[in-house]
Amino acid sequence: EIYVAESGGASVQSGGSLRLSCFAHGYIPSTYCMGWFRRAPGKERERVAAINGDGSTWYADAVKGRFTLSIDKKKDTMYLQMNSLKSEDAAMYYCAAILHPRCGGRLWDQYRAWGQGTQVTVSS
Repeated sequence: EIYVAESGGASVQSGGSLRLSCFAHGYIPSTYCMGWFRRAPGKERERVAAINGDGSTWYADAVKGRFTLSIDKKKDTMYLQMNSLKSEDAAMYYCAAILHPRCGGRLWDQYRAWGQGTQVTVSS
């Protein structure tokens, strides 16, 4: 069974960068789909990025070209590098995982492990 925990949230200025981490206890390379979601106040939770077991990635249009998802298999940790941050990126960010090599279009409740979230604040 996998457990995930996020960290790295902070307050940054618009245009700045931040790297979020998601430690995945019990992670087995190539077998898990892992994803990042975010939820801003008053908005629906949205899928931000996902990585398949083979390392291929998917990004939401809103973050494509600015966010990069990666996994350090030795550390069982997934990272979300966020560059050129905008005010609309401010949200609580969550990581999620499921024991399946392909993420497909999985939504939040279709994963099987979720973190508690880490807050990202972007100031202008």
